[in-house]
Amino acid sequence: METSASKKRANTAQQPPSVIVLKRQRVVLGEIPDLSFPQFQPKQKLQVRRNPNLPSIDSNLDKPVSRNNNPIRSNEQIDEPYVSDIVDYLCTMEMQKKRRPMVGYMENVQTDITSNMRGTLVDWLVEVADEYKLLPETLHLSVSYIDRFLSLNSVNRSKLQLLGVSSMLIASKYEEITPPEAVDFCKITDNTYDLAEVLKMEADILKSLNFEMGSPNVSTFLKRFVGIASENPKTSNLQFEYLCNYLADLSLLDYECIKFLPSVVAASVIFLARFINQPGVHPWTSLLCECSGYESADLEECVTMLHDLYLSRREASLKAVREKYKQQKFEYVANLPSPPEVPSNYFEE
Repeated sequence: METSASKKRANTAQQPPSVIVLKRQRVVLGEIPDLSFPQFQPKQKLQVRRNPNLPSIDSNLDKPVSRNNNPIRSNEQIDEPYVSDIVDYLCTMEMQKKRRPMVGYMENVQTDITSNMRGTLVDWLVEVADEYKLLPETLHLSVSYIDRFLSLNSVNRSKLQLLGVSSMLIASKYEEITPPEAVDFCKITDNTYDLAEVLKMEADILKSLNFEMGSPNVSTFLKRFVGIASENPKTSNLQFEYLCNYLADLSLLDYECIKFLPSVVAASVIFLARFINQPGVHPWTSLLCECSGYESADLEECVTMLHDLYLSRREASLKAVREKYKQQKFEYVANLPSPPEVPSNYFEE
């Protein structure tokens, strides 16, 4: 004798499940060229074709609700003592040797890859992150894993892309609510690497870094600094936020930027973004100095490097980040004009 519940189960069993499969355009990095030699110049720009069925998700930066003290999240009433303790902890954490890449690893550890190949890989990962709608934190954490792994292990150039996608897989699991699956990262390379290879590299990364995966990055500090630097705490200045995100992503391309602490890069991003918006006004305020812990003189080298990246005087061959922020949804911040030099008096005490 059938019950209503058993009939319902029978009907359900007869009906095949409705599965919607989104077709993703595949992108292949292929043989990573060494751009320092003419024979390795890529003949065609690497491209990721975006799936029109996927929604557009913009980054969501914190908005300040107070200018008298350090800003707090608009959706969470966090008392200032807690904010200070958190920031102090992050600053201590970012200086720990186990969470930092080794300066000079390309010269001292690697034998088959160059800084130009690393830049090509990071530029491609920017497109992959955009394809899968990943958070800025995921991209920055991925590059951190890559640099930390390369600081400890010599990698053949044929495995560099594998290191990139496996690092992004780990970072996605750490940061995203619904991360892409491992097979997705196989497909994005047009199955250059199979699932077993991706999972093996994932395990190698985790073991090499001793499972120390949570590290503050530029995006971590930038959220706080953007709130402090906001001209009007009651309104959203999206163009300024997008410009800061653009400069932060540019910093990932340059191997030389690994010598700076993430908080230094984030503070330099704010400095340069304010300068680009208002070249005639000193970009570093006493409030920014107090809350970041850096004088303008502390930021000169990093600001100069970021400015050269912005004006394409460094890493000019890498286009993905620049093309991304030339879009309307990012308010064309990559096209904003900037004076050729930052006045030296802006870095004086």
